[in-house]
Formats: sequence, structure tokens, C-alpha cells
Amino acid sequence: MARLLLIEDDLTIRTPLIRALRERGHAVAAASTAMAGLRDALEDRPDLVVLDLGLPDLDGRELLRMLRAVSSVPVIVATARDDEAEIVRVLDAGADDYVVKPFTAAQLDARARAVLRRGPSGADAQDPALVVGGLRVDPRARQVTLDGVVVELTPREFDLLHHLAGRPGQVVTKRELLTEVWQIPYGGADKTVDVHLSWLRRKLGENAQQPRYLHTVRGVGVRLEAPAAQP
Repeated sequence: MARLLLIEDDLTIRTPLIRALRERGHAVAAASTAMAGLRDALEDRPDLVVLDLGLPDLDGRELLRMLRAVSSVPVIVATARDDEAEIVRVLDAGADDYVVKPFTAAQLDARARAVLRRGPSGADAQDPALVVGGLRVDPRARQVTLDGVVVELTPREFDLLHHLAGRPGQVVTKRELLTEVWQIPYGGADKTVDVHLSWLRRKLGENAQQPRYLHTVRGVGVRLEAPAAQP
């Protein structure tokens, strides 16, 4: 049973969503304000937070930044803001996933289960560390080092890099990444992959114009390989 914290101020959304998620086997707590949600997240340590952006006391994106400063709990943002720029800002602030209102409890449940499957208790927790050049990805410790220096990644960034590191030198398509890393169907969400790849490049000290490890194959996908392997 997963412990979910729903931070949502709209009672007409919050009440039926709590009931539906409980019927699907989750333990659900709820908060109606940003500060109450932050307190509950820190005190109760839920497995996952579902965060509305339009909260009465503080914008949800600001709450997300505050939460990310002190916790790595997975966060799914639930928002009525469906423009691409806003979605990118939400991901940039540290969200692991997002759903656009209106959504069904079944959709949110599927997203929550997909995010939780990628936690350290999953199957990859027993996998050996992957080494590609100076890059070391350790799924047991959920830690990445580059030339011996720890690289701080979000849970989703780690999962993305771990998937690529397991296929060094291979071109991995966005379809595969969305299916295997995000556990969602391909179509309309490939911008999410681009955004996370951009963050990974920045944290690995490179960019798309001067890649070292992450190489975009235009129209196909991305390839991870050691710099020494480049011609």
C-alpha cells in the first residue's frame, strides 16, 4: 500500500479523488494549503505527493521548489495549466510527472504506480553499477558520479540516465524512453524527454552543441557513450 499526500484546495476535486485512490489500494492523506502540505510532507514522509498548482496561500510551483530543497519524495503535479511553457517550468522545478486537469482517478493511479515502480525498492536495486567512461551509475545507492564527483539528480533524471547507461553506444528512441522510463504511451509527451535530457546534459557539464556523453540522433533518439569512444 502506497502512502499518498494530495495537496488540493478544491473540495469538489479532493473528496472524490481521495475516495477513488483509496478504493485502488492507496493510503491517502490530504492538505488544502501549500504550507499545510509542506508540513505534512516533511512530518509524515509519504511515498508520493500529488500537488495542485493553484493553491490559495502559495503557488504550487513555489511549494515544489521548497519541497525539493529538503526532500526527494516523488511529486506528480496536477494542473489545469496545459501550455507547454508552464509544463516545462513545472518539470524544471523538480516534478517527476504531471497530469492536466480534468483527469480521472484511473489516470492518476497509473501515473503514481509508474513513478513508485522506479523507486530504490524496485528490481533495479539489485543491479550492478554501470560504468561508461568516467560516468558511474549505481542503482543500489541511486547515485551517479562523474570522474569521481557525485552528480545530484532527481529520481526521474536518475532513471533516464540508468536506462541509457545500460545501452552504451546504442541509439535509444523517445518511444522506448517514454515506455520504459515514464511507463506512458508515446505521443504528445516527447517534449518531456527533451527537457530531462537537457537537464542531464547541464548536470554532466555539456550541452547539445558540444556533447560529451549524450548525443542526439536527430529524428531518432539519443545515444550515451564515453567521450573516448568518439572519433
